[in-house]
Amino acid sequence: MTVATDRLWPRVAASIVIGLVLAIVPLPWWLAALRPSWLALIIVYWLLHEPRRVGLLTAFLGGLFLDTLHGALLGQHALALVLIGFVTQRFNLRIRVFPMSQQIATVLMLIALYEFMLYWVDGVSGQPASDWRRWLPVLSSAAFWPVVTIVMQKLHRPLPQANRV
Repeated sequence: MTVATDRLWPRVAASIVIGLVLAIVPLPWWLAALRPSWLALIIVYWLLHEPRRVGLLTAFLGGLFLDTLHGALLGQHALALVLIGFVTQRFNLRIRVFPMSQQIATVLMLIALYEFMLYWVDGVSGQPASDWRRWLPVLSSAAFWPVVTIVMQKLHRPLPQANRV
């Protein structure tokens, strides 16, 4: 592993753990429906900014942890995260140069795809269909994308190196 990779992985792991914690933190009933898809936002950020070091395996493992924490069908979130991760990696260079308004629109579509995959897997597995509130995280995730980007850029900034003799 290189020095840059050694310094990157603790940050990636910490951000994914924070995303998982934010996904399960208890919220009041009226606010719970607006909870953004934190882990999906974090995975999209890392796949945009470090596509060679953070890949679909990271998305898959994060999804498995999220499935376990939510008590969902094992692999449901993993499948959805890998799907949006693939799309993000495929169009990585284009999305990175978009202005923030277009990035927000792109993230809105990615999170809509994520939620649709979860909805589809629920339907295939015989889970009861939910109401329109299922789609509120799409809007809240898109609204929080600029905040996530700013916070993650501060986390992603290189650490100063010690002077060597």
